[in-house]
Amino acid sequence: MQIADDMAVLIHYKVANNTGEVLDTSEGDEPLAYIHGSGDIVPGLERALLGKSAGDHVQVTVSPADGYGEHESAKVQTVPRDAFEEKELQPGMRFQAESDDGDVLVTITQVGPDEVTIDANHPLAGQTLHFDVQVVAVRQCTDEELAHGH
Repeated sequence: MQIADDMAVLIHYKVANNTGEVLDTSEGDEPLAYIHGSGDIVPGLERALLGKSAGDHVQVTVSPADGYGEHESAKVQTVPRDAFEEKELQPGMRFQAESDDGDVLVTITQVGPDEVTIDANHPLAGQTLHFDVQVVAVRQCTDEELAHGH
């Protein structure tokens, strides 16, 4: 069976940046399950997997535009430190924040005595990603899976 929209797919994956640093992997864990065509994985990887079958091995390089997007400087802001209830702020901490587009996940990049710099870009925005994927299984989604989106 080949991967197409509305198919349940299981993959093992490894994703690295341009320097070869592994950013994420399913190695040693359960395979990632997703519904093809539902936007659960980055568009560049989803296109590369279209038509593949269980047992296929795929290596693909995904540009930022087809991954997590370009890094947008407009999504980086400096806010007053007292905007946070948490007192022990450190770079790398993530928080939900309200924006004009609804709730967004932000990452603290700098902490000063009076101000905190936050970044609403995805942590992998602006990076070219190198995926190494093994397709484990492909099957038709059930009506329940399609209704729930998983």
